[in-house]
Order: sequence, then structure tokens, then C-alpha cells
Amino acid sequence: MSEPGLRSLGDDRWTLTLVRALDHPPEKVWRAITEPRHLARWYPMAAEHLDLRVGGAITFRDEEGTELPAEVTEVEPGRVFAFREFDVETGEHHLRLGLEADGEGGCRLTLTHTFIGGDWAERTETGWLMCLDELERALAEGE
Repeated sequence: MSEPGLRSLGDDRWTLTLVRALDHPPEKVWRAITEPRHLARWYPMAAEHLDLRVGGAITFRDEEGTELPAEVTEVEPGRVFAFREFDVETGEHHLRLGLEADGEGGCRLTLTHTFIGGDWAERTETGWLMCLDELERALAEGE
């Protein structure tokens, strides 16, 4: 596992790793990160379509109607959901969300985002921190 934080990979490639302890079981968090109606509560774009299998297509759409295609790259039910987004303006993004039970009824979520563009790397970190705050609120509110 990567150390938390933002780091350069060279060639203007970056990786951001954030770890968040959540007071919710992995099964509940899994639904929040993989089911479109729950994902829309905290993710920056709504998932209009999500085929939860390796190679499956995801279609994200923002409030202005901009569509962002993605492809599922890794799925381990209850543990790992990863995908690659294709953004015309910012290039390819790889996102990986990993869950690990903490033994006390909660879990640890590790979000890893690999992307190109050091000029907006810090804003990316700030944005994800806000998204994870929203995820915690959505989980606390329940179904």
C-alpha cells in the first residue's frame, strides 16, 4: 500500500493516496462506493451507468451534462473497486478504492488517484478530502 499523501511519479504524473477510518461496516461502505444512487451522494459526478465487472463501462455525468466515460479495472467485492476515467481536458485518471475491516465493526477506506497534471494536484487533494467528508455524511444518514 502507498503511503498517504500526494507524490510526484515524474513526467508530470502524480498519485494521491488518502486513508479514512469509517465507523461503518465494509458491506455498507461497499454499497456507497459501487451503487450509482449512493455514489452520486458523494462522488464528484453522478454515475448514470455502472457495470461492476472488470472491463465494465461506467458513464459519469456532471450537473452541466458533460459525460465522462470510464472502465472498471479491478473488482474484489467488498474489498476493491478500481476504474480508469478518460477526461478530454485532463487525460486519463486511475482511481482505486480499497476497503479493509478494522475488527471493530468499521473499516478503513484507501483512495488512490493517479493522474497527470501537477498544476492542479493540490486542488485534487482538496477536492477528494471534501468528497470523503460527503461520503461520511451520507453513510451517517443511512439508506
